[in-house]
Amino acid sequence: MFELVAKKAHLTKKAARESVETFIEEVKKALSKGEKVVLSGFGTFKVVHVKDKPVIIPNTKERKVVKGHRAARFTPGKTLKKAVK
Repeated sequence: MFELVAKKAHLTKKAARESVETFIEEVKKALSKGEKVVLSGFGTFKVVHVKDKPVIIPNTKERKVVKGHRAARFTPGKTLKKAVK
C-alpha cells in the first residue's frame, strides 16, 4: 500500500510510510481523547460506550458478564458508500 501512496503522491516510499503512519497515529490520539474524526466524503470515526453484556460460554455453559468499555466505530460517508456499490 505504501508503494501505491508513494507513486500517486509523488513521494519516496519512506515519506509515504511516514505520512500514512502519522495520519493513523493522529486518528488514534483523537479517538483516545473521545474526539470524533470526520474525513469528508470518506466517513467518520468515533468512540462509543458499550454497556455491560451478559454472555454464556458455549463450551462450559458458564455465565459471565463482559464489562462495559469504549470501542471505535466507523460510519462510511455517502461518497464511499456510492463507490462500494
